[in-house]
Amino acid sequence: MNAKKNQYLILLVCALFLITVPSCENSTAIESPTWQLVWQDEFEGAAGQRPDSTKWTYDIGTDWGNQQLEYDTDRPQNVSLDGNGNLLITARREAYMGQPFTSGRIKTQGLYEQTYGRYEARIKMPWGPGIWPAFWLLGSNIETVGWPNCGEIDIMEYRGQQPNLIHGTVHGPGYSGGAGISKTYGFEHKRFDVDFHVFAVEWGADYLKFFVDDVMYHQIKKGDVPGQWVFDSPFFIILNVAVGGNYVGFPTSQTPFPQSMVVDYVRVYKAL
Repeated sequence: MNAKKNQYLILLVCALFLITVPSCENSTAIESPTWQLVWQDEFEGAAGQRPDSTKWTYDIGTDWGNQQLEYDTDRPQNVSLDGNGNLLITARREAYMGQPFTSGRIKTQGLYEQTYGRYEARIKMPWGPGIWPAFWLLGSNIETVGWPNCGEIDIMEYRGQQPNLIHGTVHGPGYSGGAGISKTYGFEHKRFDVDFHVFAVEWGADYLKFFVDDVMYHQIKKGDVPGQWVFDSPFFIILNVAVGGNYVGFPTSQTPFPQSMVVDYVRVYKAL
């Protein structure tokens, strides 16, 4: 009787295990295509040189709708190469054009815009409360349809007060601002301001997939958005370091200045 009872218990445990462990056969992950490199900047050049003007232009000004505290300039003090194959976007504590900080915001608008593909950058972050670096894409039709109808793909956003976390988000009509569709990727024992990491998005006709160091942590399908899917037209690239604003709050006395987001490269691919 005891032997039969033990055998029954073993079979029951095995049955429960089979019920509760998910099957890989039901995975809905979208396979990645084969990619071909079509655009890149490796940021080679002399220290203090501005980035290639055939690839990048500047947003010059302040706020950008997020209550930021920096004035973004085209000065080499804020945007320049370091002579070692990197781009530096440097935030500084200095009074300039009525703002208490300066920084930089560069973009490929009007120079390189693409629909779909893989966009990636290898970046080492700054850190500290009130520091807000980002690597992102914006719809090229923003001048005619406005934001958020143009769409926005935040490949990487980072709050300097949380140096072990980054965020990947999309914004569009009906899911913008605080309602953006977002996920967080983080480390338990590492920080994004200590080493370089590769941030990427793979964008197809009906999906977006977000990666850190080739680990996919966020996937959005066309049917997942509560409003119109607006990711079917050309977008351009933006790299910037904001200071303050409604996403990160104010810098504190512990926030170091000057400091830079260091970008090793930006590369764009198309599917074969």
